[in-house]
Amino acid sequence: MKELLRQIALDAGAAGFGVTTAEEFDGVADTLKDRVTTGLAGRTRFTYKDPERAADVGVSFPWANSIVALSWAYLPEAGSPGAGAAGEGRVARFATKDHYTGLDHVAGTLRRELAGVGHRAEVLIDDDRLVDRAAAVRAGVVWWGKSSMALDPKHGPWLLLGSVVTDAVLEPDHPMLRDCGTCDACIPACPTGAIIAPGVLDANRCLAHWLQTAGVFPEALRIPLGDRVYGCDDCLDACPPGHKQLSRGLSIQGRVDLVGLLTTDDEALLGRFDHFYLPGRRPRILRRNAIIALGNSWHDRPDGDEKSKAIDLLGSYLSHSEEVLRIHAAWALGRIGGDESEQHLRARQVNEPVTEVLAEIERALEQVYASPLRDMRR
Repeated sequence: MKELLRQIALDAGAAGFGVTTAEEFDGVADTLKDRVTTGLAGRTRFTYKDPERAADVGVSFPWANSIVALSWAYLPEAGSPGAGAAGEGRVARFATKDHYTGLDHVAGTLRRELAGVGHRAEVLIDDDRLVDRAAAVRAGVVWWGKSSMALDPKHGPWLLLGSVVTDAVLEPDHPMLRDCGTCDACIPACPTGAIIAPGVLDANRCLAHWLQTAGVFPEALRIPLGDRVYGCDDCLDACPPGHKQLSRGLSIQGRVDLVGLLTTDDEALLGRFDHFYLPGRRPRILRRNAIIALGNSWHDRPDGDEKSKAIDLLGSYLSHSEEVLRIHAAWALGRIGGDESEQHLRARQVNEPVTEVLAEIERALEQVYASPLRDMRR
């Protein structure tokens, strides 16, 4: 049965296949609890909500005997975002489309195969009832990298993971006899220093974490965010085992028109990016990200019609009903600077009723006054 499942998975395009027992993962629950206690988990919930459950599938599935772990490579198909132009935002490779479709198909096929011979089986993909990386590591599909990402020798970190929990008793595989060795290229590659030790990520500094988190984006991370609107690939880009696949992913993908995004209505926006994880399916999170990216995109760029169009759009967001969008629009105008930005900020300053937004407008005006371009014009 195990070899049949392996062949089915690999024939269907899976990058990796392995089996482990359904026993609790040693130390995983304690690690999750520690990250919550120390604050390193940030606002992340997911598997942190119930560490005991996430580290032991037997809690959710008392009948489970085995876990079939799968990986799916999304490069070279996901391509590359390229350098980009002013007014464009960047989406990480894993989200250029719903790359989980292939993994869903493989896992579903295995579940049906098991069910067809009388076994119970449940697919767990991006599911908080299982730490999928722990399952894949113990099943020998990947190793746990210093970036905290899962890697394999052929694809590096460009992998999605999934599992099938079953009551079938399958012979377990052994973990890989390899790790990152002396390589730590991912650690200095992180633009915000979020990898604070090998395998230890501080979510409070992680751009990808904040891009999926509601509320005010931390001010200290807004400039490092650059043109990103969803996800961050910097530590993955730096990973040597992934360079071969990276060199093959040459098609330009993952670029979005920021003005177009910000002028799209909520329903269409959610439809276009329905594979993004946005808490509560709230489009304002994606709009907030795009506003920051637009401010960074036009910072230090020459004046022109496209820049004026971006500034006017941000000026219109100063009157948006959502306070969080007004806050970030003010910041973005301050980041761009110039007379046009100042006019929008001044106009809103006299009408803004919310203290937090008004404070952001005042800080933005200070940025405008401190701009070297303003001094040169004078």
